Amino acid sequence: MRIRKDTDILNENEILLISDVSDALAHPVRVKLYNHILDQNKDLVPVCNGDLVAAFDYSQATISQHMKKLVRSGLVQTRKDDKKTLYFANIGRLQQYLTATRKFNTFQR
Repeated sequence: MRIRKDTDILNENEILLISDVSDALAHPVRVKLYNHILDQNKDLVPVCNGDLVAAFDYSQATISQHMKKLVRSGLVQTRKDDKKTLYFANIGRLQQYLTATRKFNTFQR
């Protein structure tokens, strides 16, 4: 059986995007951290590791490991401010992910 060429089929970049972001959001702690950053950034409040430690009952090392995964996926961007690293939600990356997953869902029908 041949699969017809269709413009709705996911390209390689979209497949990698879905894989990377889904992996980053596959842990409940990372979902909580990302949601907190989104919420704080909405009010133009920058977030650092210390803020996340204060907001959640996780060690600094645990939060750092989870944040590394969120940054690697592109969902979170960083900026150095003196000795702190500030985290910002990358809304564009989230939108790309949502668009690709909708396309993937359409393709599966």
